[in-house]
Amino acid sequence: MQSAYRRFHSTETAVLKIYSGLLFAAYNRDVSVLCLLDLTAAFDTIYHDLIMLKLECQSGLHGVVLDWFRSYLCGRTYRVIHGGKTSYNVHVICSMAQGSVLGPRMFILYASDLEDVAAKHSANIHGYADDTQLYLHGRRDDTMPTVHRLESCITGVSQWMSTNRLKLNTYKTELLWHGPRHSQSSLSCCDLSLQLGRTPSRHKTTSFCPRVTISSDLSLQCHISNVPATSFHWLRQLRRVR
Repeated sequence: MQSAYRRFHSTETAVLKIYSGLLFAAYNRDVSVLCLLDLTAAFDTIYHDLIMLKLECQSGLHGVVLDWFRSYLCGRTYRVIHGGKTSYNVHVICSMAQGSVLGPRMFILYASDLEDVAAKHSANIHGYADDTQLYLHGRRDDTMPTVHRLESCITGVSQWMSTNRLKLNTYKTELLWHGPRHSQSSLSCCDLSLQLGRTPSRHKTTSFCPRVTISSDLSLQCHISNVPATSFHWLRQLRRVR
């Protein structure tokens, strides 16, 4: 359920997986709630001791191979040189080296448990790098059970992230309801807010799934309108520098 940094996977596979799930739910006359989770500095907060423990216990790496990863991660320091003066050395106990080959793959291993957390709440999950999409389906005439189930799932995800030293940014987390066009009137009459810790989240009318804008009625008209607008913007920029 991770479409980034994997062969034959891209934003296309992420969009197809999520969008087809929303369409099947609409075909069955259900509504879907999509929650876009935002992590704060995900790659910079990966704790080295925890990833080493996951490599050993979950991936079964031992001996020399595990020592290779330990040598790659541990023992790094950094310092700042400014105006001819040098700061003291700071030992790096977390984060992945920027632009590294192993960094993205180790992040996938680090966050692989999120799928188990979602499965406990019967929720669907799909990720693209550090962007995580949770979505559930429910009856359009009774949305509160779906809201409560999603709140419980996000609480479990937040607790897992705290245990693994990751931080969920509740202020940038978005909630979006999708369904057939004829169900939009019934959804607008309901209280579809979601409580994320102390931060309430209201639903929006469009969702920005990886690279694609999807309307609440599952139409792609907003995306079709945005593509030529963006293209014309860059064409105008090219004309200026021609």
